[in-house]
Formats: sequence, structure tokens, C-alpha cells
Amino acid sequence: MNRPADRRPRILITGASAGIGAALARVYATRGWDLILTARRDAALQALAEELRASHGADVAMITADLGQSDAPQALFRAALSRGLTVDGLINNAGFSRTTGFLQTEPEAHEAMIRVMLTAPVALSRLFLPGMVERGYGRVINVASLAGQMPATGGDTLYGPIKSFLIKASQGLWLETRGTGVHVTALCPGYTLTEFHDVNGSREQVSSAYPAWMWQTAEHVARVAYDACEADRPRVTPGAMNTVLAALGKLLPDGVALRMVAGHARRLGRI
Repeated sequence: MNRPADRRPRILITGASAGIGAALARVYATRGWDLILTARRDAALQALAEELRASHGADVAMITADLGQSDAPQALFRAALSRGLTVDGLINNAGFSRTTGFLQTEPEAHEAMIRVMLTAPVALSRLFLPGMVERGYGRVINVASLAGQMPATGGDTLYGPIKSFLIKASQGLWLETRGTGVHVTALCPGYTLTEFHDVNGSREQVSSAYPAWMWQTAEHVARVAYDACEADRPRVTPGAMNTVLAALGKLLPDGVALRMVAGHARRLGRI
């Protein structure tokens, strides 16, 4: 099941304005894909769209959306249909984090986090996957995290469990779409140099807690993700050290693993 013969394939990327989302947009543009970029910040999307058009000749559509709103997935789907844009790929990358602790975070923020990182990827996958299966070609990358393969960390208590859900859901979709021409991959990066930690206010803590060699660039992570999805791998964890940490999180007794992540949380000043 190959790419469409009569047109360039098109991929929808959420959280595309910066970081891993923008890096994935660049990788897919270099591989001959057209794009739909969506995020909350219109100015950042516009700058990226202009870059991709100029550098790679990609056709780039932009849809500003806040996935913290419950109707956002349906609105994105309707917007793509109304513009006549066939979606052959989906990257669920929009992020959200609160590191102030479960009890110190307002319930509204918890609800928005769950909508952005859990509900929206499920809804968008359900909306766009049927068309990919029907056409016999599609690519889905769900941007999870190394945190989803480890015990939950106190202080950002919901983040790891949400990412774990995304990994498991991706594996289920990978099984369901076998033989259809659709590839589904859960991307599980560790510490990555993006603006994510600036947004959630943890830049100083994470930069001082871990050495430079543990960090990867968004560009490297994006290339690994593209190659893994093309190879139809259900999950990929970029970086040898991250792969080791993920294995330890699975193999160590629960008590030992919890003590390990408790040390991580203390280094970051979260518990």
C-alpha cells in the first residue's frame, strides 16, 4: 500500500508551532508531504508555514485550535473537510503540563490537560483513521513520553499516566490496522531540547538536575519518529539511555522503581 499516486500525501500535526511538532513538520516536508498545522498560536504557525513553503515547496494549511476545548477535534475535522483537504497522516503532539502538584492544581487545569493530551488524540484518531483505512494508506504518530514507561512522578502526577494510556492505545491501534496500509507509532522521547519546560516553568530545575548528554534535540527525535513509523514500529524510544531507563521501569520491582522516580521528583523540586 503505497502513497497516493495522483497527489502528495498530507499530514495533520497538532501542537505544531514549536518543539517536536515543528521538527516533525520539517521532516515530513522534506519527505514530500503537504501539511496541516494546528496550534493555539497563529503567529508561530504562520512563520513555520512560510518557512516550509519556501524551503520545501510544501502546500501548508493552518488551522488555529485550542484542544483544551471539547469541540476542537470535531472543528478540526470539519475545517479539513470544508477545505477539501484529504488527511493521510496524523501526529498527536499537543502538550500540556502542570508541575505544581495534584492538590495544588485547579480542577479546571486537570480537565484541560486530559482533554489536550488524552481525549483529543482519541477523538482525532477516530475521526481521521477511517479515511486512511478506506484509502489503504496512512500514518499516525502519537507523541507519548519516556514518562509513560515509568512509574508516575509526584508533582506532575497525571502526566505519566496519560502518556502511558497513549502508548497502550497506540499499540491497540497498531494491531487493529495491521495489513491496511496504515502505520501507528507511539513516540516516547526522554528529555528533549524544546520550549516545553519553559512553558511549564521547570527549565531551571530540569537543566540543573540532568547532564547535557541526557538531552536530545527535537530534530533528532523527529527523524527517529519518521523512520519508526515508516518501518511500522508500534513504539519507539529515541536514545540508548532512554531505552535502558524504560527497561528498568518495566523490570524493577515496584518499590525500587518508585524510589527511583521519587529521587527524580526531588531533584526537580516537585515533592
